[in-house]
Amino acid sequence: MRVCIVGCGAVGSLFAANLAQLDDVEVWAYDLDAAHVAAINAHGLRLSGAGEVVGRVRATSDAAELPPCEFGIVATKSMHTSVAVAAAAHAFSDGCVASVQNGAGNEELIAEHIARVVRGTTFPAGRIVGPGHVQWDVKGETTLGPFEPAPAPSAEIERLADACTRAGMPTLAVADARGPQWKKLIFNAASNPVGALTGLTHGRVCEDEALRRLVSGLIAEGLTVAAAQGIADVGDVEALIDHAADVAYDHKASMLQDVQARRATEIDFLNGAIVRFGRELGVPAPLNDTIVALVKGVERGWN
Repeated sequence: MRVCIVGCGAVGSLFAANLAQLDDVEVWAYDLDAAHVAAINAHGLRLSGAGEVVGRVRATSDAAELPPCEFGIVATKSMHTSVAVAAAAHAFSDGCVASVQNGAGNEELIAEHIARVVRGTTFPAGRIVGPGHVQWDVKGETTLGPFEPAPAPSAEIERLADACTRAGMPTLAVADARGPQWKKLIFNAASNPVGALTGLTHGRVCEDEALRRLVSGLIAEGLTVAAAQGIADVGDVEALIDHAADVAYDHKASMLQDVQARRATEIDFLNGAIVRFGRELGVPAPLNDTIVALVKGVERGWN
């Protein structure tokens, strides 16, 4: 099996390095960070923290070098999905491509270039320490299922899920992956931007009563929008927030990392997606709308 990771940042690196431990999987990575790519090719892709792993991965910044792949795993920031997948699409002409990105709307962008798409959600998290080295902060499960308008075959989804699980990234193949995706979407939309706006880690946000009430308000709006779509199996997001506060107290959410580095955030694919779906269904989401305005205001302040 040949798998290509499109976007070898923190999450992409977790999949790449772990999958590279398997004798029956050849792993490629496509990323535009030349220093990261060079370090991976020279010394391997190192994970430390929740797991100590070094994976031999073939990395490139030139998508034309990618060979035909049976599977792709897209792990770019959501705003880079279209450009990255368009560049790498030739490698997946006969393959299946899964998104393990934050938010909602990435599968639709992938389907503009790929015929067989997998709707994916993953909870492991980390951060890049330096070229070729990723700190693995949080372990967790991944869920894969067909993207309904352009579905990958269930047998292929199960093959990819089995490989990820054998590699140490527990993954479940399901018939309907919308519930897990919206659970992660609502979790991220309720926690990431609050951390980004305050500069607080997830655990410290949850310790503040006023901020925790804001988190609950954002969750409630997200659940209402999900229910309006007929997605009933989202699960207990409140409990997930509190669990994360315990196991990832000091973890800086990816949006906080982006704000501190003055990089564009994924706000349009998180709270913005909740607002957009809500508007289409006639369900207001004023707290999420306010959060979008605040984060975009922060971004404009950099210019």
